[in-house]
Amino acid sequence: MIVSAGYRAKLRFRQYLQKVQPMPTPLATQMLRYTEQADALPDPAAVLNSLDEITWSLARMHVLGGGLLPLKFGTTESFSVGKTVFLHKSVPKEWWEERVELSKQSPAPADIAARLAMAPFTFSDLMKSLEPIGIDRWAMELNLKYGIRDSFGCPIGGRWIFAYWSPKLTHLEASEKSLLYLGAAFATKRLQQLSPPFADRLGNGAFLTPRELAVLRALSLGRRAADIGRDLALGEETVRSHIKKAQTKLGVRTPIHAVAQAVRLRLIP
Repeated sequence: MIVSAGYRAKLRFRQYLQKVQPMPTPLATQMLRYTEQADALPDPAAVLNSLDEITWSLARMHVLGGGLLPLKFGTTESFSVGKTVFLHKSVPKEWWEERVELSKQSPAPADIAARLAMAPFTFSDLMKSLEPIGIDRWAMELNLKYGIRDSFGCPIGGRWIFAYWSPKLTHLEASEKSLLYLGAAFATKRLQQLSPPFADRLGNGAFLTPRELAVLRALSLGRRAADIGRDLALGEETVRSHIKKAQTKLGVRTPIHAVAQAVRLRLIP
C-alpha cells in the first residue's frame, strides 16, 4: 500500500501531540462527541437528556436547561416552557413555577449576571461576590428548598442562559468549566433551531428612538435636563418629554430606573 506524504505528516503530528499533551479526559472525549451529534438530535428533550448523561456521570452536574432571555429586563411574560424555556426532567416543576412568581417581584442575581457576564459562573461564587441581603436572597433560598445546592450558568450570546445544577457545592476545574460551557453552547444552538418563533417575547413596548437614547446616555453621565438640551440643541421641556417617553417604553417609573434599564438591555454604553 502506498502511503502519501500528507498522511505521514498527519501521523507524525499526532505522535508529537501525544508526547507534548496529555490524553483527553473522558469528559472531553464525550463532550466533543456531543458537539458532533447535537445538530441531529430530534427534539429539546433529546438535546438535554444526551448532555445530562455525560455531565452527570463524569462531572456530577445535572443539566438544568436553557432559556431565552426576555427582551424587556425584569419581565416574565415571555417565559413559556417548551417555547422559550427548556427544562431537563431532573428539575422539580414546582421550582420553576415558584421562580417565575418570585422573579416578578425582583430579578434573580443570576438573571442579571446572564445579561452582563463575559464568562460562565457558579451560583455559589456569584453569591459570595454579591453578598445579597433582604429580597435579593430569595433565589438562594428557593434553590435550597428544592435541593439545588449549586449551579453553573453559561450566558450564550447575550440572548440565552444555559445552566447545570448540582445537589452539592461544586468545585469545578477550569478545564471542566470550559467543557461544560462548550456543551451548553452546542445545546443552546440546537434548542434555538428547534424552538418556534414566539412573538410574546417582544413585549408591548416600542423601541427607543435615537433621540431618546441620546438623552438617556447623557443622563447616565450625570447631565441635567438643561445641560442635555443645550448639548443636543433641544428645549428643556423637549428633553423632559423624551425622558418620560423612554420611561413608558421601558416600563419604569423614574429617570434613574430608565438609565439602569437601558444599560442592562445594552441600549446605551
